Amino acid sequence: MTIPRRAALLASMAAPLGIRHGAAQELRKVTVAGWSPPISEVTNMLAEPDKGIFRARGIALDYLPGQGSASAIQNMLTGRADIAFTDPALLFLAIDAGERLVAVYNIYPQNVFNLVARACSGIATPADLRGKRVSVYARGSGTWIHLMLLLHAAGLKDSDVTVEVAGPLNFGPLIQGQVDAAAATDTGLHVARARGLKGFTVIEVRDTINLPTDVFVVTERAFRERGALIADFLAAYRDSARWMIDRPDEAARLAVTRVINGRDEAMNREIIDLRNASSISETTRRDGLGHFDPGVMQRGADMLHELGLIRNRIDVSAVIRPELLPR
Repeated sequence: MTIPRRAALLASMAAPLGIRHGAAQELRKVTVAGWSPPISEVTNMLAEPDKGIFRARGIALDYLPGQGSASAIQNMLTGRADIAFTDPALLFLAIDAGERLVAVYNIYPQNVFNLVARACSGIATPADLRGKRVSVYARGSGTWIHLMLLLHAAGLKDSDVTVEVAGPLNFGPLIQGQVDAAAATDTGLHVARARGLKGFTVIEVRDTINLPTDVFVVTERAFRERGALIADFLAAYRDSARWMIDRPDEAARLAVTRVINGRDEAMNREIIDLRNASSISETTRRDGLGHFDPGVMQRGADMLHELGLIRNRIDVSAVIRPELLPR
């Protein structure tokens, strides 16, 4: 979309809402449904009382904790939140179930999921998973879905492995030798290593498919009727992401009092560095933070269809709506 067309779109959306850019505005509340409790990975939003980055854009930000990406979408659909912070795979599953949703911002274009295998397990590639025991956070979670993508790429099925649901302490069964491998994330692996995890092989999902980790999702109706407000929120979120990239030490310090897992400032900084790295890709370097690579999103949707996790093929060009992204 050209700049004049985007400006016209935002102007038409702003008019019914009574928003006059450049004038003093009352704060407009936006609730983000997260997939997690308030953790250090999202310090850029949780530091709002200290930084006022969203307030500067006329946004009164509220973060609603969740228990997985599915809960983020559910909280949005039930009206408890305006925007869902969720895994693209869960977005595709919701669309396949009949929900009318669109993705408006690519939060983490780099995939952060992995598979951590015991060195003695003989697992060096996804193909070696046949007959093995693998722990996941929960069935339907991002760890489970990305394990399914690894299996599919290796020509294996769910039935070729024994999946063990381990809950939040996903590395416990692995360390105790109860499973051969654990489906995890970069931050989970980092914390496990800091606590003494040794002698393991790591297989990165992004080496198979670099499907984005999280995106912002809204309903089609909200996109049509509240576009100007969503655009202002996305601009503020981009500002906050840029702040955390540029000022990671400050973010790590503020996280000590703003997140539930942030007592160790040095660990905060390491987690923030990981999340900052996942926010940047070749596409975002070229087009700006928040932009999508439609090709990789389509490939991810196609793989889920081939797996049988979604019944219908999804045309991603109708799901990705970049019109509201900041220039």
